[in-house]
Order: sequence, then structure tokens, then C-alpha cells
Amino acid sequence: MTHSSDPQVCVVIPTYNRADLLRRQLTELTRQRLAPERFEVVVADDGSSDHTAEVVRSFSGRLRIGYHFQEDLGFRAAAARNGGARMATAPLLVFLDTGVLIGPDFLAEHLAEHQGEEQGGEDGPAGGRGSRGDRLVLGYTYGYNPYQPFPGLAEALAAAEPEEVVRAHGHEPGFQDLRARELAGFGEDLDLGRLAAPWMAVWALNMSLPTEAFHAVGGFDEDYRSWGGEDLEFGYRVHRHGMPIALSRRAWAVESPHERDLDANRASNCANAWRLWERHPEPVMELYGAMYSRNHYDPPLEYEYRRLLEWTEKARGTDVREEVAALVARPLPDGRRPARVVVLGAGGAHGGLPGGPSYTLVDFDERLLADVPAADGAATVHAVGLRTVLESGSADLVVLTSRLRGLWERWSGDLLAEAGRLGGTVRVAFGENPGDAGDATGAAAAAAAADGGRP
Repeated sequence: MTHSSDPQVCVVIPTYNRADLLRRQLTELTRQRLAPERFEVVVADDGSSDHTAEVVRSFSGRLRIGYHFQEDLGFRAAAARNGGARMATAPLLVFLDTGVLIGPDFLAEHLAEHQGEEQGGEDGPAGGRGSRGDRLVLGYTYGYNPYQPFPGLAEALAAAEPEEVVRAHGHEPGFQDLRARELAGFGEDLDLGRLAAPWMAVWALNMSLPTEAFHAVGGFDEDYRSWGGEDLEFGYRVHRHGMPIALSRRAWAVESPHERDLDANRASNCANAWRLWERHPEPVMELYGAMYSRNHYDPPLEYEYRRLLEWTEKARGTDVREEVAALVARPLPDGRRPARVVVLGAGGAHGGLPGGPSYTLVDFDERLLADVPAADGAATVHAVGLRTVLESGSADLVVLTSRLRGLWERWSGDLLAEAGRLGGTVRVAFGENPGDAGDATGAAAAAAAADGGRP
């Protein structure tokens, strides 16, 4: 196929041993109303041993198509996507997983979402949607529900084009995008800026963003070598980079059913849950790790994170210096005075604390920690306390303050387990006998956490 102009869109398709699904997908790309010279395709092969390469070559006369191959060293979808993106010459990237089928307006709609165009033919009249700027667009994806597949979807897609299947079943709840429940009420084109954690909606199976922006945030994290989490981690960096995230119903696709090892994927997703926290040790990732490492998805992270943000505002005026001072002043069970004290829920506690120990102040309110004078000599850690960057056994005394009261019913087990990991003696400044919570060794605190998380 000869090329007379520079493409505007590059479609990157990561794949592994799904040649027949890929053939159908590439066929759908030949039906695009967007002129073929306006887009390119890169198939990013994660080491397939089937006839994937032959399928790609068979489309060389119908598509502007490239092929990136990497050795099969296990699951490396992140590296495959990055390799495909490096081959792009177009200013806009569209990521599309193998087997995600599209209608004839798919690429024109993704392009319009970034150019402010109304889709309408080869050139597309400009200005219909207004200037959008750099943003990550998530295409609404029907049919993606591995654990409860839509009945008859494979047969429907085998008998009809994707747009016909959408016309027939798009109104049925079991066929709709799984994200729709959380995003209900956000309008036709869903501006996720009103969500506390919009990155949780980022699925790489159908999404687009400017090529320069993709490289500016660092692409996908290639340390992800098993299924689950790399697209959310990418979305989090996009969000932190200040780029808006939107869900477009116009740039829709249909995820076709295919064989999956659901048990292995679930286990891998759990194992990868704390990796996001390791990359970004922040309060929201503590919640994510604690929930997803246990397959706890209901209520969703958006709900739990909003609760944390609301409690952060409510607890901002709670001064815990007196309760911390009272518990630090008491000798340890062996009669010694604590030399290393970690305070979970410290707020802006400084001044008025007993002299002698070195203090590490841990709190979920970054604003209060920023007010702790450097001259105090206390280390500060921005965390809830479900998991911290502190080393095991780094404390003689761990104090959990009343600033944690609003989080206690939901997270006491995790808080006590982390306090127990930090070691020494654990004291809780509230409960049935506030100010006289009693002592527990780190091991006892961890045992209490395992037994229901009560002090």
C-alpha cells in the first residue's frame, strides 16, 4: 500500500497467540470511514508462536501496517504496548486490545475527541465539540465482563458487524460497559474529573491520547510481568500529570469473548495490587492495595477514597498532642522509656511532646504534616497507616491516635497489623477506655488484627 500523506492516528494492538481474533480486528479497521491514509496500525506481538505474523503481512496491501515483535519471556503486555508506541509516526495513539471489535466510525470518533471535531466524513468539520487539549479518552466498551459473559455474544458477533450487535443489545444492562454503574449520571460524554479516583476507570483495551503525552508520562510500566494493574498505574500517572480523563460513548467498541484463565488472572491481579503502592506510596494506594490484594471490590475504591477525604476534612482540627504525650510518658512494659516512637494519626503534632524519643509522625493529612517545623527534628510520613514505608521493627512504641477514630471500623485490622509490623509496644489512644488503651506487643497487635482488628 502506498502512502501519500502523514497519518493522524496510530492504532497499537498488543497481541499474543490470537491470530484469528486479530484477523477479524484488522478487517474491521479496513472498514473505517476515516480515509486509510489518515491512520496507521502497529501490531505489537508479545512473542506469539501461531500465525500472527502471516496475518499481519496479509493486510499490507489494505492497511498502513507495521509489526513489532518481542521474544516470549512471559506476560509483557506493557513492554509490547510501549514497543508499538515507539513505532508510531502519528500524533495520536489509540490502544486497542486484540479481539476488541469496532464500528466504521471508531477512529474518526477518537480523532474527533481530541481535535474538537464532529465526526462527519473524511475531513470532519472542525469545531463541533470545541478544543479539548491533551487528555486521555477511554472508549466505552460493550461486552467486557469476563466473570459474567453476555449470553450469546460470541454468536452475535460471528453473525453480524459490531454496530449491528450494539444496535440490537446496547440497551441491555448485561451488555453495557462495566464502568457505567459507577459513572451513571455523568452525561453523554463522561468527564471523569468529578471522580476522586478517575484513573480507576482506565482500561487499556480501548483508549487514546496524544503520542507526546504518552511518552511524557513514561508509557506503561514494563516491570509489570503478569496480568492486572499496569493500565491503572498508567492512568494514575496520567492523572497526576494533570491530564483530564474522559469516557466517550461515541468511541465505542465491543470486547469479543475469548478464552481466559480467570483463576490465574484473579490471583495475578491480587499479587500486583501492592505494586501500585510500591510505585506510589500514598494514602489512596494504601486503600487500593488493602482492597484489591483481597479481591474486595464492593464498595468500590471511589467510595472508600471519598470517605477518607471527607474524614480528612472533618479531623483536621483534632489536636492529639496531649494524648500522645500521655502515652509516651508511660514506661514500656519492661520499664524502659521509649527511644523511637511512631505516631499513626499524628496530624500536625509538634511541640508539647515529651523530650528524649525520636518521633516519626504519620498522617493522612498532607497539609498538616507540611506545617511540622523542620526544627522539631521529627520525620513525617504521608500515609493512613495501613502500610507505610517504614522498616519493620523501627519503633519501640507505636501510638494510634483518636484521629483514626473515623477510619477504625473499616480499617482497624490493617492499622493494627501495620503497627505490629513496626514492632515494640502498641498503644491505642481511644476505645472503651480512652487514654488508657493498654499495651500490646507488636506480635499481639498483629494477632488482634487477624482476630477481627479490635484493640
